[in-house]
Amino acid sequence: MSAHENRKRVVITGLGVIAPNANGVAEFEMALRKGCSGLRHQESMVEAKFGCTVAGTPEGVEELCESTFSEEELLAMNGSQRFSSLAAIEAWQDAGLERPAPDSDEVDWRSGAILGTGVGGMDTTAERVVPMTDAAKVRRIGSTAVEQGMASGISARISGQLALGNQVTTNSSACSTGTEAISMGMERIRAGLADRMLCGGAEAASHYIWAGFDSMRVLNRNSNDDPEKASRPLSASAGGFIPGSGAGVVLLESLESALERGAPIHAELMGGGVNCGGHRMGGSMTAPNPTSVQRCITEALADAGIHPDEVDAINGHLTATGADPKEVGSWARALGREPGSLPPITATKSMIGHALGAAGGIESVASILMVERGFVHPSVNCEDVHPEIEPHAASIHHEAMDLPDLDVLVKAGFGFGDVNACLVFRRFSS
Repeated sequence: MSAHENRKRVVITGLGVIAPNANGVAEFEMALRKGCSGLRHQESMVEAKFGCTVAGTPEGVEELCESTFSEEELLAMNGSQRFSSLAAIEAWQDAGLERPAPDSDEVDWRSGAILGTGVGGMDTTAERVVPMTDAAKVRRIGSTAVEQGMASGISARISGQLALGNQVTTNSSACSTGTEAISMGMERIRAGLADRMLCGGAEAASHYIWAGFDSMRVLNRNSNDDPEKASRPLSASAGGFIPGSGAGVVLLESLESALERGAPIHAELMGGGVNCGGHRMGGSMTAPNPTSVQRCITEALADAGIHPDEVDAINGHLTATGADPKEVGSWARALGREPGSLPPITATKSMIGHALGAAGGIESVASILMVERGFVHPSVNCEDVHPEIEPHAASIHHEAMDLPDLDVLVKAGFGFGDVNACLVFRRFSS
């Protein structure tokens, strides 16, 4: 029996999302199909004299929180915890599972969570902990500062809300965080150590989180007067990424458990790959090693048992920086595709910006929807395709396209630290 035959199959039975252009999976799918932007002018960035004053921030979250959580819960939740909890609960209920009563003593020992974040509770630290400490008012920081400030707060919070008794942890691998979290959850289920894992990522909407990137001059400063056009992956006029925020969570489940429950199945997670470029061969703290990117893609396909020729669509990392042409080249080499034969490649960030630790989670939800519903969403703001990407321009769709035969989609995330993660989703077939 091969290694592939000896492991449990992993499927996606639940989806949840809080995104700059829509909250909830149904609205998010509509926004994707229409190419709707969630990028807006941010007064907080203007007041702080940022070069870039555009960001992607979810709207209507407070109303959702008030209808979902108690007042006591909300007092102890910061931005990233609110986003991740809303998305995780939506994924849980989408999978046909009930939210347990707060006073119940029952624990679900076979369900867990790996929910990541890139920056963690910096909003709490910047808004409360540092000012109060510097003002010698430590006693006024509040008793919830630690649970809000610690990175693991997003996973710990949902463990209490859903009585999760399996592994509950938080990973952090910069921009590949959400993608990596899903790969880690897949491995746990494959090994038979859990039946269900809530996986993905979250990032709060805070100018404190975005300030360092603006200082690095990696944010686009050229589109402040036209926010919806500011995020321009694949474009010749790309001027840097636009920061985003939100949460994307998927419920991974063993096929055996899903069938036993009669759960809905959105897609199958066939395999994944995670690696690092070692800051060599062109890789650095801020740039990916192209060889490691290609290896990550090929290793994910090998893990999935999928031949490169079987790949029907790509959801790239594609941030609207100088890394985009190199990424497209890496996809072409890893899949062995000549110009004109690369599968459709989508850039979700063109609509929502770069949600940092949440990017992989939100974009995986988008990827699963495309596989399940047979379409590819448009990549907007790239009518002027970058000259180095132009040979592959036929693979870039500026409007949504029905793709009923879409069977296999590969999604990747590449992060600061030269770290990479790649997932292979397939339309479910028993």
